[in-house]
Amino acid sequence: MIVKAEGFGARAACNLFRIADNRAFCSRDGSWCCALESPVLPTIEVPLAGGNVLPASKMTPVELRASFSLASIFALRMLGLFLILPVFAIEAAKLPGGDDPALIGLTMGIYGLTQAMLQFLYGLASDRIGRKRVIVFGLVLFAAGSFLAALAPTLTWLAIGRALQGAGAVSAAVTALLADQTRDEVRTKSMALVGASIGLMFALSLVAAPILVAYIGLHGLFAMTGALALAGVAIVIWWVPPEPHDHKNLPRGRLVEVLRLAALLRMNFGVFVLHAVQLAMWMAIPAMLVQAGLAREHHWWVYLPAVLGSFVVMGGTLFRLEKRGYLRAVFLTAIGLMALVQVGLLLATAGASVAALAALLFVFFYGFNVLEASQPSMVSRMAPAHVRGAAMGVYNTLQSLGFFAGGVMGGWLMKHGGAQVLFSVCAGLMLLWLLVAWPMRAPKAG
Repeated sequence: MIVKAEGFGARAACNLFRIADNRAFCSRDGSWCCALESPVLPTIEVPLAGGNVLPASKMTPVELRASFSLASIFALRMLGLFLILPVFAIEAAKLPGGDDPALIGLTMGIYGLTQAMLQFLYGLASDRIGRKRVIVFGLVLFAAGSFLAALAPTLTWLAIGRALQGAGAVSAAVTALLADQTRDEVRTKSMALVGASIGLMFALSLVAAPILVAYIGLHGLFAMTGALALAGVAIVIWWVPPEPHDHKNLPRGRLVEVLRLAALLRMNFGVFVLHAVQLAMWMAIPAMLVQAGLAREHHWWVYLPAVLGSFVVMGGTLFRLEKRGYLRAVFLTAIGLMALVQVGLLLATAGASVAALAALLFVFFYGFNVLEASQPSMVSRMAPAHVRGAAMGVYNTLQSLGFFAGGVMGGWLMKHGGAQVLFSVCAGLMLLWLLVAWPMRAPKAG
């Protein structure tokens, strides 16, 4: 709500914005704001006379700053990780011990395993000692693992570095801080900025990784990843707005409170399936593009337009429909679309053109981006404020386990059943998620 507040010795009236559990005292033009922990202000439920009233669906300056700064942390961290993905299997094979495909797979997947083990603890710690402290600690740990991997003389040491990278599991704390600093009405939009930053980094990595590895090698990529993580620390300290203090003074929640809520359990199951399917399907997609006649070094010709186009379409549909009260319908439709994509890919295993595969990937990325933007937003709104960090920790734990399970499942299914079995299982998982999610109710804004 925006009200008129006077009598503070200021030369002009100011706007009072309520931002989640915090309040900000701002100038009319939005050029400055300051946080108020316990304000005692007169409340006049009328718009400011002679001033512009900020619509509830628009972000305040503080919310914009929080959204872009925290999205940047995700972007820098994920860029470092994504740069490794397209070239890891080939480059890791050149190290001592690289003749063991199982060890290469373990080295690649152990990041997700250690991250899953620690996500909840980081989220719980952020509820108790503050979000920023936990984020800085995690990013420093992630950087240390990156530099260790950059110096690794063998594949075993590289695996240790990857495990240490995963121990810097800050996703839950970052997401919880973003939820603290944004109102429910704009939460999905803020989360979408995070999702967009991750998607753009993925697309950029597909283009940049082969070029960079030719000049600096795999060890250089890991060193770059460490430097990007340290840049994230600087953003936390100097750009991210001060975190609200209210969550520190709330009653301390327990894990059982999070696991007791059926709505959160549906979200946790969903994010596990989403990322398991996402990772598993990429065990077959590159080979299908090659089979369709597109050389491996040109795959980004398909990936980049599909990713960018999906963001444009998502931006034109998700926010408008959510504002009109259709978030549940959009959410379930996205799950259904992704199930149909798996069926389409199953049929495409018999032979398909590059254009057909590109169309399927565009629909996949649209559904994926809608779910990536809306799920964490809904979790943050469904969870009680005093267990929000813990709830995001559980959510991100299931996300990481989905990555790990998707890699293991995808490799095993491709080895023993081929692409047809892989996409059949993925389609079945998406349909199961649709059934589980069907009773859901979208959380109300405000």
